[in-house]
Amino acid sequence: MKNKKVLIALIALVLVAAALVTVYFLTRPAADGGSKTVTVQIKYDDVDKEVVLHTDAEFLSGALLEKKLIEGTDTEYGLFITTVDGRAADDAAHEFWGIYKNGEMTPTGADSTAISDGEHYELILGTW
Repeated sequence: MKNKKVLIALIALVLVAAALVTVYFLTRPAADGGSKTVTVQIKYDDVDKEVVLHTDAEFLSGALLEKKLIEGTDTEYGLFITTVDGRAADDAAHEFWGIYKNGEMTPTGADSTAISDGEHYELILGTW
């Protein structure tokens, strides 16, 4: 009887996990395929410049990495941007690189930020 309850609980857990994975794949940001142009504004210290990217990448990290604009560390959550345009964020000064779209910080990292033609992003060095 106890083994039967454990088996039922295990099956229920697998079904819930499968449902959550399905919901994620159905609601994740969709990336545009094919060629696109994206503008990235880079702000740090006294620098404020725009870079126009022509790319086939589906996500922001791919476009930035192929143009060698960023460096970072792969983490369990995706790419953690540490350097933009040769300027490294200083941990001791509590600096970080934020990703913004239309003036608002993105809720996703560079690996999960799907890009579309004509979009504008900002990479801004901030402090916490």
